[in-house]
Amino acid sequence: MSLKCCATLFVAACGVLLLMHLRAFADDAPSPRLFAPGVISGPADDLSPAFTPDGNTVYFNRSNGTFSVIMVSTLSHGVWSTPAVAPFSGKWNDIEPAISPDGSFLVFASNRPKDGRGTAIDGTFNGRNFPGGGGNLWRVNRAGTGWTAPERLPDSINTDNATFSPGIVSDGSIYFMKPDSQTGYFRIYRSQYSAGAYLPAVVLSLGDQTMEDVDPAVAPDESFLIFSANHPGGKNPKRLHIAYRKGQEWTVPQDLGDSVNEHGGNIEARLSPDHRTLYFSTNTVPPADYPRSEEQIERDLLQIGTWANGRQNIWSVPLDRWLRQAAAQRLSRNLIPIVLKTAKYTESNLVESE
Repeated sequence: MSLKCCATLFVAACGVLLLMHLRAFADDAPSPRLFAPGVISGPADDLSPAFTPDGNTVYFNRSNGTFSVIMVSTLSHGVWSTPAVAPFSGKWNDIEPAISPDGSFLVFASNRPKDGRGTAIDGTFNGRNFPGGGGNLWRVNRAGTGWTAPERLPDSINTDNATFSPGIVSDGSIYFMKPDSQTGYFRIYRSQYSAGAYLPAVVLSLGDQTMEDVDPAVAPDESFLIFSANHPGGKNPKRLHIAYRKGQEWTVPQDLGDSVNEHGGNIEARLSPDHRTLYFSTNTVPPADYPRSEEQIERDLLQIGTWANGRQNIWSVPLDRWLRQAAAQRLSRNLIPIVLKTAKYTESNLVESE
């Protein structure tokens, strides 16, 4: 085979790979599915599912809008058990559990005072004061089949009274959200865990700096990040976005689209133990069709009593579409210099052969 034919085949192969990259994002995204309706997703607000590494236990927070508690449920023969209050929760307003990738510790947000005595801490964010509505991050360590007593994370993370929504990566570093000191709106921060200590947190640069960014869910290797964002003060609800790690920076966040982002607010992103499924909460309800049959009325009344009442429920959706896109983007970035080098080499050799 001639050198020219080899070069042609190589360029064609590169074209096929680039088409695969384009198709990876052109495929239709799957629709979200309700998680454990009537058991975990019920008539209250249910959010922030944090799974143990084996996927057989989930911690989540349940709320009525004024009080929130962390619940725990276990999976047996494909059925989730009736949730119970987690042993470290119940006395204070506890929300947003997150489990380390190895399952050795769990971090959650709570309005409990620093020393565990006295009154709940107040919060200040989004230009408002929330009496008793503040939050700091607390940690419990795995001890056999149970957990140690909660310990407040250091001031390098808990710098104010509105620190929420932790996400833990493989090296123990923690992502979380707290208000920007200038605007009062939430931004996402990262605190590096090093030599047994959490270093001062650094704010993430995620695309449009006019957006409010909340609820980070991070792959253990930090290859991608999913979070919710919207323009503060706008009428649009929060929508889920994904960003990919590129060196020390993050790519411009991509909206996950209308097939994932329901009409309500889409918040509290979490990942499955294998990091290939996204869990999130939304308060959307099924659309109504008219005229209605008796079967529809019976079905809808059952749904209203179970979950479809405008409260937050937990949904899940596979991430394969976006993970394929990321893999294709990495492939194309690695391929481009090879193509350019090969083209230059081929051109040089064709000139010499002539």
